[in-house]
Amino acid sequence: MARRPIHVLELRSVRGTGGGPEKTIMLGAAQADRRDFAVTVCYIRDRRDRIFRLDEKAATLGIDYVEVHEQHSLDASIWPALRRLVRERQIDIVHAHEYKTDLLAWSLAQCETVVPLATVHGWTGHSRKERMVYYPLDRALLARFPRLLAVSGQIKDQLVRSGARAERVTVVLNAIDPHQHVRKPEVVAAARQSFGWGPQQLVIGAVGRLEPQKRFDLLIDAVALLQRRRSWNVRLAIAGDGSQATILNARASAALAPGTWIPLGHVGDVRAIYHAVDVFVQSSEYEGTANAVLEAMAYETPIVATDVGGTAELARDRVDAVIVAPGNAEALAAAIESIVLDPEGARRRSLAARRRVEGELSFAARMRTVEQVYRELLAATSPRAELAAAR
Repeated sequence: MARRPIHVLELRSVRGTGGGPEKTIMLGAAQADRRDFAVTVCYIRDRRDRIFRLDEKAATLGIDYVEVHEQHSLDASIWPALRRLVRERQIDIVHAHEYKTDLLAWSLAQCETVVPLATVHGWTGHSRKERMVYYPLDRALLARFPRLLAVSGQIKDQLVRSGARAERVTVVLNAIDPHQHVRKPEVVAAARQSFGWGPQQLVIGAVGRLEPQKRFDLLIDAVALLQRRRSWNVRLAIAGDGSQATILNARASAALAPGTWIPLGHVGDVRAIYHAVDVFVQSSEYEGTANAVLEAMAYETPIVATDVGGTAELARDRVDAVIVAPGNAEALAAAIESIVLDPEGARRRSLAARRRVEGELSFAARMRTVEQVYRELLAATSPRAELAAAR
């Protein structure tokens, strides 16, 4: 008789277009070995959210995707809907991805025969309630989970300091599908032309949500430094949207030369950006492991990035990228200069980065690690026995 696959519910709550975790969740479900794993992706969707488009992404991937709709963030009606979903799909593991679904996964494990698991992407919110209430409570709850996946060594350290047992936390860096993200030199000129950039312009690019943690203000300052001290025709293009859009537009308009600030807004397909820019910069003060850095590595785009979260675990300093300390516009500017002045070195690093995403940072390698954790979670005689052993 055929072996029953492990049934996994990927559970996530997010507004708008989401971010890096959405790529990980969706692609993971699409690439799961269906002989051994039956993966359902469930998003808790606020009915007031008019920007949400993740259902469209799921449809293109052909995954088992469902939504539980809520009227507001504390809508109790989602609870019976989730319990019904767990029973209908005969779920074994509820895999959560942020503090709200961490709590829901743990609660489901108290009344259904499921095991809770969480991938910890980090705690990036900036509101006082998140920092002072939600995140400390989340870390305390996660310490009780039987297994955790941390997207960087730094996050694992935070979890252990909050009471999680080190042996229960597995570091699984974010990854990318190298077959879906390949640089095509023949499209570079057309990509640049599509944005109105000629070969004589030096374009610094970034991709990410326009939120405080990304420190795009520092990137603007770094480009302003370059414009003042170099004769290069430097432009700055940032793809993304968020709460800081107005603030950043005002800062860039004041600091940069006229016509050199290019706010691209939300871009659904960022491939053209990685082909078109000369240098990709991550200027964050905090990250889990940045998917934008992985994408730049895959597209062989020279990288400057700050040493935060798991970034330096993805792109090694002076091997795959130029890594600098966070919070320093001068350091960003100097790193960009080093890439422009040493194109051969930049090319060597870009090729090394590509080899890295084809190997240990490939999504296939990541999925084998995650799937092994799934198997280990269900190695006990029953989900409840595994959960009891964790207490």
